Amino acid sequence: MKYNELEKMVKATGCYDTDTGRQQTMRKVNAVIERATDGTYSIYSDDDSLDYLVTGTGKTVEEAKKCFEGGYADIKRIYAEDGKPFAEVEMSYQYDMASFLEYFSKAFSLAGLSRITGINQGQLSHYVTGRRVPSLRTKQKMQKAMHDFANDLSAVSFI
Repeated sequence: MKYNELEKMVKATGCYDTDTGRQQTMRKVNAVIERATDGTYSIYSDDDSLDYLVTGTGKTVEEAKKCFEGGYADIKRIYAEDGKPFAEVEMSYQYDMASFLEYFSKAFSLAGLSRITGINQGQLSHYVTGRRVPSLRTKQKMQKAMHDFANDLSAVSFI
């Protein structure tokens, strides 16, 4: 592959090593989702090594994600227009408890989450409203239960 072709690929995707011509694995960056005291949601990338900062806000987690992803696409486009190298990354969403519960409430009721996680439904309700914040131990318990549940689901096959 010619150097000019590689340079074009790097500018277009940010995913090729110019020395080897091999595709690079995209680096994962945390995108932190939090609910503000006014009930809105914000997302920000927490990697200070990037040349850019991506943020998004919305009345719901979905709105904030749409704003965040749109901002990322805009930054990528502007870098391409200016001929600047763009470090493309894969965002890994990290939720505070209130944001997680709000975002997944369309798939899980609090009663269902209580059965999956073993955390009292009333306690989950306090987390949704922001009246209480879960301890690290509770967060870990819920995260493990949700991962175990997802693993169970991924093993399902129908005949």
